[in-house]
Amino acid sequence: MNTTPQPDPRDRPARLTVGVVGAGRVGPALAASLQLAGHRPVAVSAVSDASRRRAEEMLPDVPVVPPAEVLERSELVLLTVPDDALPELVTGLAETGAVRPGQLLVHTSGRYGAKVLDPALRVGALPLALHPAMTFTGTPVDVQRLAGCSFGVTAPEELRLAAEALVIEMGGEPEWIAEENRPLYHAALALGANHLVTLVAQSLELLRTAGVGAPDRMLGPLLGAALDNALRSGDAALTGPVARGDAGTVAAHVAELHRHAPGTVAGYLAMARATADRALAHGLLKPELAEALLGVLAGPADGAGGPGSAPGDTP
Repeated sequence: MNTTPQPDPRDRPARLTVGVVGAGRVGPALAASLQLAGHRPVAVSAVSDASRRRAEEMLPDVPVVPPAEVLERSELVLLTVPDDALPELVTGLAETGAVRPGQLLVHTSGRYGAKVLDPALRVGALPLALHPAMTFTGTPVDVQRLAGCSFGVTAPEELRLAAEALVIEMGGEPEWIAEENRPLYHAALALGANHLVTLVAQSLELLRTAGVGAPDRMLGPLLGAALDNALRSGDAALTGPVARGDAGTVAAHVAELHRHAPGTVAGYLAMARATADRALAHGLLKPELAEALLGVLAGPADGAGGPGSAPGDTP
């Protein structure tokens, strides 16, 4: 066993001073990760009481100052604001002279690549788009979750090594995304992660309505296995009544959803149609069963009376 004392990261000389503009859930976690790698957070901007508390918890002793002062103090600036606010923020910082030549300017938006930082580039900043493909809680657990997390990276070729180094120092894995592909990349992540939360929340509510006392305990192993199978096997992991072509069961589902949770019907039908299309294309759904199934799925989503609301078979 190696008994040699390991150096504390805090004892290493800081390589970059780090500032955060926007103490939402992402910025403080990334700054804390960079701190573990030897960099030194020196300033953070926060407006709401919640963001101030988050900054204090994640970055203790780091002063909360206005955005322009964050840039004044920092060699590396994390712009962690909502997507829609980013272009105006960058333009404003550049036009007011807050951006310095040679300053690393990093945004974490999934939607945008490096071009959104062009106003800062024109005054000499070094632009990087580093988007962590992870959901954040705004608590210290986020720093641990960054280990092995993929980052969607877009940057000028001459900054490629710098971008990769920063991602690796935060514990992540860089994945290069072309500038023109950023919106599609972000849509793919939103489709998988954001919609998953909605689907799981709806499923939990329906199970409670059905009398299940611990729906989270019931869903946990099932959803974990489904996710693992999907990541390993793609469409070959499709299962359930839609993939099998059980039109009667699907019709019963739709009828019950109309009765107990009509707001979920449109989503159920849309996902079932998409599942049927993929199952049919990959040979999982037999063509002779698809016609009856698609007839059920063509029923109205906003009320009873169609084929989707009058099951012909018991489940």
